[in-house]
Amino acid sequence: MLRFFNSLFGRVMIALVAGIAIGALFPHFAQSLRPFGDGFLKLITMIIGPIVFCVVVSGIAGAGNLKKVGRVGGKAIVYFEAMTTIALMIGAVLALVLKPGAGMNVDVRSLDPQALTTYTEHAKSLKDVAAFLLKIIPSTAFDAFAKGDILQVLVFAVLFGSALSLLGDKAKRVSSLIDELAQVFFRIMGFIIKLAPLGVLGAIAFTTGTYGVASLEQLGLLVLVFYASCAVFVVVVLGIVMKLAGFNVFKLVRYLREELVIVLGTASSDAVLPQIMRKLEWMGIKDTTVGLVIPTGYSFNLDGFSIYLTLAVLFIAQATNTPLSMHDLFVVVLISLITSKGAHGIPGSAIVILAATLSAIPAIPVLGLVLILPVDWFVGIARALTNMIGNCVATVVVAAWERDIDHARARRVLNQDPALKFVDAAAMPEFETPTHGAAAV
Repeated sequence: MLRFFNSLFGRVMIALVAGIAIGALFPHFAQSLRPFGDGFLKLITMIIGPIVFCVVVSGIAGAGNLKKVGRVGGKAIVYFEAMTTIALMIGAVLALVLKPGAGMNVDVRSLDPQALTTYTEHAKSLKDVAAFLLKIIPSTAFDAFAKGDILQVLVFAVLFGSALSLLGDKAKRVSSLIDELAQVFFRIMGFIIKLAPLGVLGAIAFTTGTYGVASLEQLGLLVLVFYASCAVFVVVVLGIVMKLAGFNVFKLVRYLREELVIVLGTASSDAVLPQIMRKLEWMGIKDTTVGLVIPTGYSFNLDGFSIYLTLAVLFIAQATNTPLSMHDLFVVVLISLITSKGAHGIPGSAIVILAATLSAIPAIPVLGLVLILPVDWFVGIARALTNMIGNCVATVVVAAWERDIDHARARRVLNQDPALKFVDAAAMPEFETPTHGAAAV
């Protein structure tokens, strides 16, 4: 029992329960705790850009040659697109079968357009594909970090890492500096992650105090269908993918339980980015593969978000009694394949991308987004959880595809071998990650 209380998992679980209790018993006080959750996420956001830059640059430079980088990146993109398509189809199929919006008979004229003003302003920049692609290129290298735009950081990191790789020994000192900076940023994240229980307490207390305990149990058919869709995707789709790679998805989820609880409380997977990378390396996956796949997946492999995209679009159509043809459904999926990329880092990303998607489908009223605003935070929990699990599975699959994983070590770790219990390198500066040697076995 003492071991449970001393672990991060235990402290976060206690904070989760305490937050719900405070929100239920003292709702007004609970709402004042919101700065704890917001502050924790702001601390995470502050450090994500530099971490992504360092790990991507180190991954490319450490791969040895750009052919391998291109090969790993190409396989990752193929996998991302396949999983995104399946996720979009699952959301669409379950929406058509279960019809969560049917019977609402909402008159669009009765909805308040002011609630969408902020989101539609952001969505305008996504309607023009050329403008969207140009936006990926930062005005200056520093501007990408200042804005916290992960896609822009990725573009600069890929160029920087490729240049380092081509320069070889001439840039050895720069490569070494980047590696050392990465350790510094990981250590900073180690400090921040210790505040996770406080962040979870503030976030869950505010939400419970604002929406009530009943809202945690009865969020409507849309939320239930979405959670069911995510469960089907993780258990069936990712379960099969992991089985083909030689592993069990349930054991991977158990291995990542501490990180999943933090995501559960904060509705953000950013908070655990460095930790899951370390855990995947500890499993026996080569650090260069982890450093390429995970950061890229944060922008291009949003499985949970993709499920929600088609589900929400069809929910709005059903709620407003908007008939859709097969052609309309095809357009929804096709547009969603494009708009789902790069959602990470956009304020209110789910609503913004949904607004951009709906604006490309005139048949469905964009104003219908007002219907799902009240439950966006709750569905955000499942979105973040599914996104995180999906990216971890993607890393395992690409590593197996590239033979960059020590299968024997990975199975021992996932089977909870006491001799290979995960050690947090951020808390132990003298600890050296074993994956360089493991990957070569």
